[in-house]
Amino acid sequence: MRRPIELYYWPTPNGWKISIALEEMGLSYALKPVNIGKGEQFDPAFQTVSPNGRMPAIVDPDGAEGEPLAIFESGAILQHLGRVSGQFYPQTPRARAEIDQWLFWQVGGLGPMAGQTHHFRQYAPAMIKDQRQLAYGVRRYTDEVRRLYSVLERRLADRNYVAGDYSIADMAIWPWIVPHRNQGQALDRTPNLQAWFERVGAREAVQRGMAVGKAQRGDLAASGAEAERARKLLFGQREV
Repeated sequence: MRRPIELYYWPTPNGWKISIALEEMGLSYALKPVNIGKGEQFDPAFQTVSPNGRMPAIVDPDGAEGEPLAIFESGAILQHLGRVSGQFYPQTPRARAEIDQWLFWQVGGLGPMAGQTHHFRQYAPAMIKDQRQLAYGVRRYTDEVRRLYSVLERRLADRNYVAGDYSIADMAIWPWIVPHRNQGQALDRTPNLQAWFERVGAREAVQRGMAVGKAQRGDLAASGAEAERARKLLFGQREV
């Protein structure tokens, strides 16, 4: 029996990818919360696991050649979990290539662009006095996320999932659609995407994964000293 995987986690879209995958695959895991609003991602002990100082990250005690394996970056984690579980990541080169391209589309496109949209629409208004400075950023990233949603809309016109059967690609993309309203997007404009979003969201394992650490999630767009401190930690410049 595999030993529990250590999951370094906070309830954000990138964190949800991994909690959903672990629940879907039935892999045992031990939760290691990393409160990004309190700066715990800068802890040197955590950065030995995640050198980039970002969560999620995992330590798989049975990871490689019988030795523990630490992995950061959500895409790499999903691939590893798919390999060790033998689920949602088929072994044939063609099937894996289909999944990998959509996985990398998410980690290199949808995630970063949606994250910037969140920043300019949700958090920056509390950080910048002259709101006119926000207009370009809001428009730029909102429009780019709308374009990426249209890519998914076309992709899902003739299929139930993005890369054939339900896979780690769907697990990677779906959490970034959850906050679509914060991204200035209306799913009723993309009916294929909306149907997929509801289809994936109805899965019990997805619902369990989304519930992990839910009560710990704070509101970074709120007013007050605690939220302001969290924003400074997340978005400020830090010397290395």
